[in-house]
Amino acid sequence: MNLQKENILIVDDDIDILELLQRHLKSWSYHTYKAISVKEAVHILRDTHIDLLITDLKMPEVDGFELIKFASEHYPNVPKLVVTGYPSVQDSLTAIKVGVVDYLTKPFTKAELQTAIEKSFSPKDNLASNTKVNLSEQTQQAYGDIIGKSEKINDVIQIIERVKNNKATIFIKGESGTGKELVARAIHYQGKFSRAPFITVNCGGIPENLLESELFGYTKGAFTGAEKDRNGFFQAANNGTIFLDEIGNASLAVQSRLLRVLQEKEVVKVGSQRAEKIEVRIIAATNSDLKKMIEKQTFREDLYYRLTVVEINVAPLRERKEDIPLLVDKFLLKYGIEYKDRFIKISNKALEVLKRYHWVGNIRELENVIQHAVIMCDGIIEVEHLPDTLKINIDFPNDNRLLPLKEIEKRYILKVLNATDNNKTKASKILGIDRKTLRNKLEN
Repeated sequence: MNLQKENILIVDDDIDILELLQRHLKSWSYHTYKAISVKEAVHILRDTHIDLLITDLKMPEVDGFELIKFASEHYPNVPKLVVTGYPSVQDSLTAIKVGVVDYLTKPFTKAELQTAIEKSFSPKDNLASNTKVNLSEQTQQAYGDIIGKSEKINDVIQIIERVKNNKATIFIKGESGTGKELVARAIHYQGKFSRAPFITVNCGGIPENLLESELFGYTKGAFTGAEKDRNGFFQAANNGTIFLDEIGNASLAVQSRLLRVLQEKEVVKVGSQRAEKIEVRIIAATNSDLKKMIEKQTFREDLYYRLTVVEINVAPLRERKEDIPLLVDKFLLKYGIEYKDRFIKISNKALEVLKRYHWVGNIRELENVIQHAVIMCDGIIEVEHLPDTLKINIDFPNDNRLLPLKEIEKRYILKVLNATDNNKTKASKILGIDRKTLRNKLEN
């Protein structure tokens, strides 16, 4: 997927329409920002370069007409496209008067949407070619601490290039060990806010009863042991970036406070009634399925949609195996110097074993394997220095070992993946399950 086209802001309080529009736009390689209210849309317009505004008209509190008028005066060169479920001649005339280039009535077809977007961009056909980021050489080396030259990594870097200089809220999704924090750091340190604070908070590493006070601070006497006023992580990150890792671990009380930060740009310390204004970019990440948590009512739906203004999916290592040699070089240099005071090499056979393996633990697992191998080798890593779990295993029919059903299932899935050269579509057909189920069984 090539994410080198224009930035499109879509505004609608109907979540289903919002997600449908985003899916269509992504399929055409446009980069999207989402807002579920006019207030959020204004924040994004102020912080971000937007090439097209797509908005509904009928929305609670402030309607889409106000947004169109605002954008027409503040951002006159940004084309506006209206999608609405409540068409009227008067609305159409009013919209055209304030500079709307097209007017779509729900339900509309994908083809109708594409035609309207192409019409919106027709005066600026050369915009996409002027805004492309040439990363072919850059990704051969590193982007911040992100290593890789695969298309999946290139997609991630393209999005980082889009968002690094604005304060839009960003949601990073990926399996454990894929490097979500490296992506968050790259967003902060590659942009113009790099000198401002970058604060990392592992929401899963702080006890639930302490997370609220750690994030927002507390006042003297707020609870037993609170002997003086203290700022929290949000105050420490003011004017910079706060990275909330494993956001799915946050309690509903913390989620409610986070929602206030996103809506009002202010925090209230535990034990205080006074709100403090704050300017901070929020990056959240998780390897949990937040949509399932929403169904179970353990994660707030309104917070989810405010956190996912921009989404970045970090692919697992098994889906970008061409990056393995570059990552191996990085870890060989790191641990070779640390443990041996020199650069360690790896044989071609050992590298082939690494490239063949499925890497359920992703980059973190690869780093651990290289770290161990560097310690065990005498200057060059051979197959013998790699753990047996990476090497070919024979499943004998008369193997009498008693294993949990889950382990037997996982081993068979890996065997089928190896037989199909990691082709998940083929493997899913052989196993009689869909790709999502296959992915879940590998992660669990």
